[in-house]
Amino acid sequence: MAPFSFWRAGRFDLALGEPLVMGIVNVTPDSFSDGGRHDTAEAAISHARQLLDEGAQILDIGGESTRPGAQPVSPQQEWERVAPVVRELVQWRVPLSVDTRRTEVMARALDAGADIINDVQALQAPGALDLLVGHDRVGVCLMHMRGEPTSMQQQTHYETDVVQEVRAWLARRVQVVRAAGVAPERMVLDPGIGFAKTAEHNLALLRRQTELLSIGLPLLVGWSRKSTLGVITGRPAHQRQAASLAAALLAAQAGASVLRVHDVAATVDALSVWRATVHGKPSQQGRQ
Repeated sequence: MAPFSFWRAGRFDLALGEPLVMGIVNVTPDSFSDGGRHDTAEAAISHARQLLDEGAQILDIGGESTRPGAQPVSPQQEWERVAPVVRELVQWRVPLSVDTRRTEVMARALDAGADIINDVQALQAPGALDLLVGHDRVGVCLMHMRGEPTSMQQQTHYETDVVQEVRAWLARRVQVVRAAGVAPERMVLDPGIGFAKTAEHNLALLRRQTELLSIGLPLLVGWSRKSTLGVITGRPAHQRQAASLAAALLAAQAGASVLRVHDVAATVDALSVWRATVHGKPSQQGRQ
């Protein structure tokens, strides 16, 4: 059961009784799994429409790759990539998330009407927290990460236990964000699978994911096509759909409220089977 019954996300209060599917729209030339496929506004908007048709309940738009070793882009370049996509999609009456760690991009996205800020650095950039305090209905995802994308995989040493340390870090960050004035119903937490973590760390976070729920906030989990799945299966990113589905279902079973995925249709179908099994009867809550 989700710690909260809903996630306040801008124009929407999203019910968390069952896992929500967040579809990924990367408007970048260098994302680890689909870089360059949707790096024009037209292609990204078309892909977003496809994801909605497949059953996505939230769309997550990103203009900067944060894969390990990715080189940063300027805030201006990042915003130029996502701006036409955000401006179009905000008219669709679908919860719209912008995946950014830059305060300037956050501000522009919120001015354009975005509902959620998905920040891999958990509002640590100068001015980011104050900005979110000033938008009192906007949802936020706080993710655990160390360092920068260029260096994070050199920061994979944990003193005691990765799950305990990630949990403690997220709990401290929640305290800071709440103290600043962001209501808890606006927040979800992401353990940051693949961010400054080894394959063993990532698997421990999945195996013991329920321990993170003790913080008292919903979890957003992104296993889709991650390199740990490649370590396990030996498959390249574009061939990790089955592995991604397995990880998504395990995350859902362990209490994740939001699943951030590339393969929306397959994830929706897998969740439909899981839901029917849990509830003891088939239901048609997937694609329309």
